[in-house]
Amino acid sequence: MERFIYKKSAGITVLSATLTDFVYKRHCHKEYALGVTLRGIQQYNLDGSLQSSYQNGIMLFNPEQSHDGRSQKKTGIDYVMLYIEPELFLEILEEKDIVYFSSPIVYNYRLEESILALSNAILIGKDEALCSELLLSLINSFARTDISTVYKKDNTLIKKAKEMIYYSLENILRLDDICKELDISKFKFIRLFKANTGITPYQYFLNCKVELAKQLIEKHKDIYSAVSEYGFVDLAHLNRHFKKIYGTTAFEYMSHLK
Repeated sequence: MERFIYKKSAGITVLSATLTDFVYKRHCHKEYALGVTLRGIQQYNLDGSLQSSYQNGIMLFNPEQSHDGRSQKKTGIDYVMLYIEPELFLEILEEKDIVYFSSPIVYNYRLEESILALSNAILIGKDEALCSELLLSLINSFARTDISTVYKKDNTLIKKAKEMIYYSLENILRLDDICKELDISKFKFIRLFKANTGITPYQYFLNCKVELAKQLIEKHKDIYSAVSEYGFVDLAHLNRHFKKIYGTTAFEYMSHLK
């Protein structure tokens, strides 16, 4: 049985998920993502290595850190995940520049309890004020050793390529135009982009389109505007790519936000 429930409060999105056969395609999120494996063993490829989160494992993803996901056993997994906007995360940390989680998986009872307390509060519809206080308590649960300012940075070419892709999402992806601007061959660019990000330029392009469609759905509760605004052929086209990343269709996601 597959179950994906999304709720949002105080600028935080929580996912409560149960999955057995479902497999996430490689993707990334613009938010910080913090989750707890409640049952089973969750496996995913991250930065070129296979990670395994056992029961009570805390999974930590940096913004735009590409990964996939699956259950290691046929018995499936239960887990919760929090998605926190970078601006909000850094505001609470009182940091100006981006910071990074030092380890992809940790086992820390206090941090686990803080993630679960905030997740449960959002899922059952507690007041935003309480959720904000629980978020502060969660961020305060991190030790300084859990967070670092040092991480593999995008090189200048990849950073510029991302910007060019992001600001042209209403059009089709034109690799020739990007490569001409960057003065690099197309196939060398694809290889370099994937080596730096873990996903291809086209996967990044689709990922950005789906992410922005999700934001529009959250704001206006209108899936058809999201289809037309970001150039999807139809709702089925959006749903297909939406489900690969979020485990649920765009319509189902919208229904959870009510």
